[in-house]
Amino acid sequence: MTTIPRPKLSEKGLLTPQNCVVALIDLQPQMIFGVGMNGEFDRQSIINRNVALCKASRVFGVPTVLSSVETKGFSGNIWPQIIAALGGQKPIERSTMNSWDDENFVRAIKDAGGGGRKKIVLTGLWTETCVALPTIQAIHDGYEVYVVEDCCGDISQLSHDNAMKRCIQAGAKPVTALSVMLEWQRDWAHRGTYDAVMDITKTHFGAYGVGVEYAYTMIHDAPPTELPHYQVPESH
Repeated sequence: MTTIPRPKLSEKGLLTPQNCVVALIDLQPQMIFGVGMNGEFDRQSIINRNVALCKASRVFGVPTVLSSVETKGFSGNIWPQIIAALGGQKPIERSTMNSWDDENFVRAIKDAGGGGRKKIVLTGLWTETCVALPTIQAIHDGYEVYVVEDCCGDISQLSHDNAMKRCIQAGAKPVTALSVMLEWQRDWAHRGTYDAVMDITKTHFGAYGVGVEYAYTMIHDAPPTELPHYQVPESH
């Protein structure tokens, strides 16, 4: 967790770094293989948005619960980009399709950040099962659930759309990875997290990020961002 000092934000129905937990469910190879088999989803964008959300959770010190299903038997390991973005966090392994049926997962949500956080920012694959089922049951158990829609996907657009409708009808709030990060930031005068938020924006949020880089360099006369040079992997 980051140690950057942060002001306490007013809540009044909004997400703050102090009132929520991020749940990331089944971000695994077999799950992404099945997303948008007819080309309705950009799989790389789904990976990118999930990585951005993971980085933002670390910047703001928001606890994360990472879970996987049938890693050895079917689904494969959590994407390495996610593990790296979370600093090596170990996932909670399950056999259940519905993570809310797994007592270790539910306990991790209840205990996150010292306990008492009643808002869940939730992403996963697929929307119709791995997202919708725990969302509905968590709401039943008294949680507010914010489904990060652009981090999710399903085998077809219809499946995804129907799942999102079902989540919303149950009381969930649809959000995006960018909207969550900006809701945590809330005020550009909060300099402790400003540079990290801008780094995530420039790295993961397309034209908005390019616009930030342009404003920095062309308007504010800042030096261009310097990224690590690509190193060609050695052959083995």
